[in-house]
Amino acid sequence: MKILTIARALCAAPLAMVAAPAFADDAPREQTLAPRDQSFAIHGQYTGVVQGVGGFASPYAGENSLDPHQVKVTNDATLYLGLRLWKGAEIWVNPEVDQGFGLSNTLGAGGFPSAEAYKVGKMAPYFKLQRAFVRQTIALGGDAVALAPGINQLRATATANRIVITAGKMGVGDIFDTNTYAHDPRGDFLNWSLVDTGSFDYAANAWGYTYGIAAEWYQGPWTLRAGLYNLSKVPNGIELAADFSQNAVIVEGERRYRIAGRAGALRVTGFRNRGLFARFDEALAKGAPLDLAPVRRRQDRFGLALNAEQEVTSALGLFLRAGTSDGAIETYDFTDIDRSLAFGGALKGKAWGRPQDTLAVAGVINGISDAHQRWLAAGGMGVLVGDGALPHPGDERIIEAYYAFRPVGWAALTLDYQHIANPGYNRDRGPANIFGLRVHAGF
Repeated sequence: MKILTIARALCAAPLAMVAAPAFADDAPREQTLAPRDQSFAIHGQYTGVVQGVGGFASPYAGENSLDPHQVKVTNDATLYLGLRLWKGAEIWVNPEVDQGFGLSNTLGAGGFPSAEAYKVGKMAPYFKLQRAFVRQTIALGGDAVALAPGINQLRATATANRIVITAGKMGVGDIFDTNTYAHDPRGDFLNWSLVDTGSFDYAANAWGYTYGIAAEWYQGPWTLRAGLYNLSKVPNGIELAADFSQNAVIVEGERRYRIAGRAGALRVTGFRNRGLFARFDEALAKGAPLDLAPVRRRQDRFGLALNAEQEVTSALGLFLRAGTSDGAIETYDFTDIDRSLAFGGALKGKAWGRPQDTLAVAGVINGISDAHQRWLAAGGMGVLVGDGALPHPGDERIIEAYYAFRPVGWAALTLDYQHIANPGYNRDRGPANIFGLRVHAGF
């Protein structure tokens, strides 16, 4: 799942620096002057992740269970090609080559342990055009700002008050539910329910991308965002709808602020998915064979998320995410999480003489509704979970910690550990202890 941070104003002085949105999963590079607008850019990245899990309690298993004793590898390499079209407008394409599988073929936990693992895995490398979008920035006045060059952002001058319109193929997380400390599986946390709010059922194909349009209105310390995106043709599907007949509407408000001179932000995100959904209890009422498809009908699924971040010192930052969605209705495109609460922090290595390194830890609690539990208990399958039975349900409780060793600015080696209690919301199975190694390089 590729998800990334959005530009935000860092100060109010003339020609203030605004960080570029981290669309490409690397921290944007800053500048101190306001040179001529950039005409084109080429960036690239490679990320490889190895994850392994040892033995754990597994008295029974189903089609979507997390299996013990396995090691899996994923690889991806991406180009980010950008071109200035006219003043304020740029076009970006992101061709990518992917290979590999997540643990248990990306199944077994609502909070799946690697957002570098797609729902579709292949042994041989294969090509995908993950993003192809146009962005138009419209100045509305206020202090002049410089947009720093970075992944999916050309260097440009703009104003603090502005409208930004993005249209094409993109990730919803490129614009919504961003967070400085937990939103980039190529650079920070890996768990799905830490890089995004777990209950945020955003529109996406099996690789995490969709077609749509979004508008952002920056006004002083506030930003209002709204987007319209295509859902997949069927829940958890590979192919996307093309005519918005099944769609997601997302609205987000953001307030940036400072506490004791330290930057912080608060975001509230709401979504409404409209498509052919099934209600779990209606599917159960039909009896065997268990199948959600026959009872799918056009209806809406709603959700709400809270997302906060706060710089505490020049080295330490904290984040909080909380979300809920309508758990009586099946998940459409993300994962089996109806409510989620996550908290964590990241510490730069200034204290031990490694200022480019990062040590981080976070915890998350994921839950599902009673109707969702009844469906799994009867043997039903979810998007990622389904052990064939669920006699003793419980919340997923996940801890993730990582140390990112960055010997040079363009590369990092990360050691990652995750502890997942009650994987798949099943107290009979687990806990699973997952160890990972991530290699990342970008330019």
